[in-house]
Amino acid sequence: MVYKNYLLVAVLLSVQVNNRLNAQPAPSTTSISPTTADCACQRIATITFPGATITTADCVPAGTFTPPGGQAIADLPAFCRVAATLKPTPESMIRIEVWLPQTNWNGRFLGTGTGGGAGSISYSALANGLKRGFATTNTDMGTSPNANEAVGHPERWADFGHRATHEMTVTAKAITQAYYKKTVHHAYFAGCSTGGQQALMEAQRYPDDYNGILVGAPANNRTHLHTGFVWNYKVTNQIPGSAFLPKEKIALITNAVIKACGGKDGGAPGDNFLTDPSACTFDPETLPKCSDGTDDGTCLTNAQLTALKKIYAGPTNPRTGERIYTPIPLGSENSGAGIEYQQNPKQAPPSLFYQYKWAFGSNFDYTTFDFDRDQDKMDSLLAPILNANNPDLAPLKKRGGKILMYSGTADPLVPYQDAVSYYERVIAAQGGVKQTSNFFRFYLIPGMAHCGGGPGLNDCGQNLALNVPQDGEHDVLTALINWVEKGSAPDKLIATAFTGGIPANGVRFQRPIYPYPKLPKYISGDPNSPVSYQGIDRPRNTVLTPATKYLN
Repeated sequence: MVYKNYLLVAVLLSVQVNNRLNAQPAPSTTSISPTTADCACQRIATITFPGATITTADCVPAGTFTPPGGQAIADLPAFCRVAATLKPTPESMIRIEVWLPQTNWNGRFLGTGTGGGAGSISYSALANGLKRGFATTNTDMGTSPNANEAVGHPERWADFGHRATHEMTVTAKAITQAYYKKTVHHAYFAGCSTGGQQALMEAQRYPDDYNGILVGAPANNRTHLHTGFVWNYKVTNQIPGSAFLPKEKIALITNAVIKACGGKDGGAPGDNFLTDPSACTFDPETLPKCSDGTDDGTCLTNAQLTALKKIYAGPTNPRTGERIYTPIPLGSENSGAGIEYQQNPKQAPPSLFYQYKWAFGSNFDYTTFDFDRDQDKMDSLLAPILNANNPDLAPLKKRGGKILMYSGTADPLVPYQDAVSYYERVIAAQGGVKQTSNFFRFYLIPGMAHCGGGPGLNDCGQNLALNVPQDGEHDVLTALINWVEKGSAPDKLIATAFTGGIPANGVRFQRPIYPYPKLPKYISGDPNSPVSYQGIDRPRNTVLTPATKYLN
């Protein structure tokens, strides 16, 4: 899966981002379209579920299915498709779908996440979970037709922040039990980006919902993450002298970073990505500078260099100097949803600025945003419902719940440093790495961009597709299941770099990944083989993290 963005943009290519934000038509009345003489799915429409209106209850035959407003999905098993609308408040309008295998159900329940500002059902997540035998559910998080339309609807902000995922879980479990006439034996959640926010919200606010939670590139520090977007947008669009960075110059920057640090941070010689960006001390002053007003595309103007330095510095409060959020990682500049995307007036504002419209109105003007007063106003309004920053996971741990979290070191959209910061705070709350790792483990994936893709490793089963062997060594969801159900804690996983991020193109290389603070270090031998690496503890607390004020 190439450059898939489950966070803020849904996917990293702009056309995909816009598609994820588009509305999908919701049926207004119950639709029952039996495909067999005896469709057990039909009776779901006759059952009352508190706070829910069933809008679809269909038996879908095996083969290809085209969801509403979506693309055809092939090779699906026969399943019961249930769609419902949930209204925990009069203002809420949360859409969910539940896909239930007609045969070969594995007895488990799988909640799945979405991306960006949500506003639509992630049918790919439903399909991938279904193919793996789960009763699977997904929600639009209550922001249909898209998050920009939720201005003036604070209950929908709360739905997006945490309530929709919980309500989805409760109702979908009830639908699953009604269909199979038995309860699930274990429940799991898997999501990346915004889905990672959903995952951590579940762990923090609703620890009884899931036995195991798979957290990818979590957008949990939501109000400050988006401040990073506004920061990058402002410095590339407002610095006098045209600070906008063309694509070829962004590539020039990343190439210079890799030349300076690639293979010197534990990675292998010849790596075109960084294993540990925090070990890189790249100086942007070493980049070629344009002179005498001449710009041939192979140098940076003074304005562009100034903007790049500010991007690397990350957003800070101009009055107090306090750090609001971490910057993009070195080596991620040219990744999907990196600088090119975040500076683009036609891409960034429509997909990344919705929460500013919630706080300041539909006519929000980024040029006037004050990183002191306006940030405080937005945090006071939205941080309590959008941010999943609470490091106290004792209730989940007490009931035996397990968490696996991952983040790519080449992710410019949700920088891995914020996940490191959160994990370190959990370690502090638990009293040490050992006490944390017996229920919560975190993997840094060298060279992976946002939820997948990137110049390095790009697949460890995180997107639920059947790309890697379904075992506890290669597939992170299977590893989570084995930990929850068999007590087998994953000390090492094997991640894969598919050529071009596409499994059909074949394997480029594989490399082990380890629980934090370990990272793979090249020892000797074939750099494409996992046996050529060992897990080595890296220095901790080396990343730029937000000030305590901005961890609320």
